[in-house]
Amino acid sequence: MPFIITDPCIETKDTACVDVCPVDCIHPRKDEAEFAQATMLYIHPEECIDCGACVPACPVAAIYESIDATPANQQDLVEANGVYRNGDAETMAKAEEIVRAHIAAQPALMAVPAPERQAAHATH
Repeated sequence: MPFIITDPCIETKDTACVDVCPVDCIHPRKDEAEFAQATMLYIHPEECIDCGACVPACPVAAIYESIDATPANQQDLVEANGVYRNGDAETMAKAEEIVRAHIAAQPALMAVPAPERQAAHATH
């Protein structure tokens, strides 16, 4: 799996990464019905071409370039990105369930404002 979106994206859902993605692998987009209900954005691992354009575009530094680079306290979101498939209600629900569990398990980290949360990954 090339890139992982992590918890600074939760409730932020800034779509700057979507705008720069050359293969449209980040979902849900603002024009997709699922956008309003999604807690965060997800990178489809089979559609991503590993170009990295999304990383500098993300204003809250929520995107990591690999599973290994993703902090330990964010590893559950690797699975959320891996299972999410836009338009598939079952996989979308599974991904959102993982995100809700992550939020519940990380109350101190989730209390940090999203723009500062990436820096807090090292301390939580």
